[in-house]
Amino acid sequence: MPLMFRKVYRLGPLHLNFGSHGLSSWSIKLGRWSWNSRTRAQRVDLPGPLSWRGRRGASR
Repeated sequence: MPLMFRKVYRLGPLHLNFGSHGLSSWSIKLGRWSWNSRTRAQRVDLPGPLSWRGRRGASR
């Protein structure tokens, strides 16, 4: 099992995700809602261990 490099820099609501080849994606987190640039997925943290994941886009 190879080792993988992963580092997240948090600049307020902006999160920069770095992998072994540089910047892999960025995301925005505002309160319980977040959005990821790579997958274009929305998520909302719900109470307890639950969360909701939105669709990638209306066209799909």
